[in-house]
Amino acid sequence: MTIVPSSLVEQPRLASPPPAGPRKESGWRRRDRRWGYVFVGPQLIGMAIFVLVPFLGSMVLAFASWDGLSELTWVGFDNFISQLQDPLLLRSILNTLLIAAITVPIGLGFSVVIAVALEKLKTRTLYLVLFFAPVVTSTVAVAMIWQQMLRADGVLSSSISKIFGIAPPDWLGDPGLALISVCIVSIWASMGLNVIIFLAGLQNISPSVIEAAKLDGAGALGIFWSIRLPLLSPIIFFSSVIAFISSLQTFDVVFVLTANAGPDNATRTIVYHIYDLGFGRFEFGPSSAAAVILLLLTLVITFIQFGVQKKVVHYEDGAE
Repeated sequence: MTIVPSSLVEQPRLASPPPAGPRKESGWRRRDRRWGYVFVGPQLIGMAIFVLVPFLGSMVLAFASWDGLSELTWVGFDNFISQLQDPLLLRSILNTLLIAAITVPIGLGFSVVIAVALEKLKTRTLYLVLFFAPVVTSTVAVAMIWQQMLRADGVLSSSISKIFGIAPPDWLGDPGLALISVCIVSIWASMGLNVIIFLAGLQNISPSVIEAAKLDGAGALGIFWSIRLPLLSPIIFFSSVIAFISSLQTFDVVFVLTANAGPDNATRTIVYHIYDLGFGRFEFGPSSAAAVILLLLTLVITFIQFGVQKKVVHYEDGAE
């Protein structure tokens, strides 16, 4: 018997892989992609028409002078310089920052307390509906109702006058009280959404963590301050960012609640200032410049919040 070396035996040839190239897409995948474009298309078209085009237009008008009828002329940074020197813009920025500084911490604080209280209730559906009703109600309707309540002869002023025996406060006519009135309405109108968000966050906390703290002798206040609040801090941070951006865009409450931004421009906000320049005086260049300043102010405040959150926000997985 002759043994043939394996090196001399002809090895079977393996089939060579097919040449690389674009894979043919199946028919059902093409149909699926086309239907995806059909469903996403209206949203993209709407964003392009009502968001992207106005944004680009305002960026162009910020460097031009135009009243809507005459020929557009380029003025460079003159609109920004004139606006930064305008006392009305500076007053608007101060009022807007005051509204944000008052409404955000107070609104979020009340929302956390209410969410903790509702968590203890077994039947809280009615309370959630009552708190959430202002969120889904038209802001114009809310402001009109509060306007009637805050009048000098309204329900709130009359009640204060009868209880404390003083002259009814002029909430909408006094420069100091007008801004506080806007803050009250803003807090009341936005509290329901934050309550829902915080309640969901509290229910997501593991009961075993709370039970372990109770076994260690922690009281209700200690559990809230040392466990619930730190675990809820990411949601509080998210809500604070949204609330600050919303406060910087305050307009409809001021427009309806107070006439011409209140007495002595006490409630004049940046967005109302933009509206007044653009649609009151038809100065679209300075109005667009003020809108760009608002955008930059919003970005700066948001970046500051993201910088602070690294020190005050607690994440369970350690990620920031």
